[in-house]
Amino acid sequence: MVHRGHEVIGVAPDGDDEVRLGLARIGVSFRELNLRRAGLDPLADARSIRELVRLFRQERPELVFAYTIKPAIYASLAGRIAGIKRRAVMITGLGYTFTERGGLRQRIARLVAIQLFRRALTNDQTIFFQNPDDRNEFASMGLIPKGAGVEIVRGSGVDPQLYARSPMPAGPMRFLFVGRLLRSKGVYEYVEAARATRARDPSVIFDVVGWIDANPESVQRAELDAWVRDGVITYSGAVADVRPYLRAAHVLVLPSYREGTPRSVLEAMSVGRAVITTDAPGCRETIADGESGRLVPVKNAVALAEAMQELMNDRSKLERFAANGRARVEQLYDDRVVAARMLDVMHL
Repeated sequence: MVHRGHEVIGVAPDGDDEVRLGLARIGVSFRELNLRRAGLDPLADARSIRELVRLFRQERPELVFAYTIKPAIYASLAGRIAGIKRRAVMITGLGYTFTERGGLRQRIARLVAIQLFRRALTNDQTIFFQNPDDRNEFASMGLIPKGAGVEIVRGSGVDPQLYARSPMPAGPMRFLFVGRLLRSKGVYEYVEAARATRARDPSVIFDVVGWIDANPESVQRAELDAWVRDGVITYSGAVADVRPYLRAAHVLVLPSYREGTPRSVLEAMSVGRAVITTDAPGCRETIADGESGRLVPVKNAVALAEAMQELMNDRSKLERFAANGRARVEQLYDDRVVAARMLDVMHL
């Protein structure tokens, strides 16, 4: 956006000095927003919308572009109230609110989200989806208004230079899970498959990089500590730069129940690592099964362990998957190509 001559303002909660300086270096100013990413608090969320309305009326942006569920809803509603004609949203995945499982609280959250989306999305908007399953689900729920522009893009892409290809490491086989420690990310299936695999071959390493989330379906600290204490996984916590962990691994494993487009998979393929992920919305589009990785059924730790064993038994296949994954990133997921397409669609 900056390179095309536009003034850009970034708006988000929790903007630390590193974020502000990073944005300033590329010519983007920053405004901090009081927004709780997780949970339902009508009063707090109403305050967030009012704060956005004030910001939009003050800045009078030509275009508001919002992504992830809460900002997409609240920025769209605030944009309508503030009279901002051009608005675009990116649906980066449907997340906890729209997954199949869950109790009364989740069903209420889903109904509230659906009603808010119906009020927020209007026919003067562009709606970006990261996979066709999310688009089809929005259409089935009547959430795509007549006249709205709908585009499917390949996630946010990845920088192939920043995530440069590196040779496979020596040493014992190492699998890596990267992400929030949520049930819907498949972390329990990952641990179960790790337990079964290490029972056969204790030399195999299963690393986890990520953090315990405020989400109701998050792993509890006591569970995580028990897995580490039992030697099932190693845990590296939340990290600022995941590249050293990708380079140290042989295979990235993401047994997620649903994604938009999982960035961890794109980053792993760019570094030149094989991928095992699920035949689930958002995940199945990222790899070519049998060419750059393996797709396994959702919530199936046995199939996951079998796919792991397949790559452990055939290092030549591991190398082939890695090379094909890197080529796939260069062909389809270069972030410059993705960004150019989105800017063109938004007439920037």
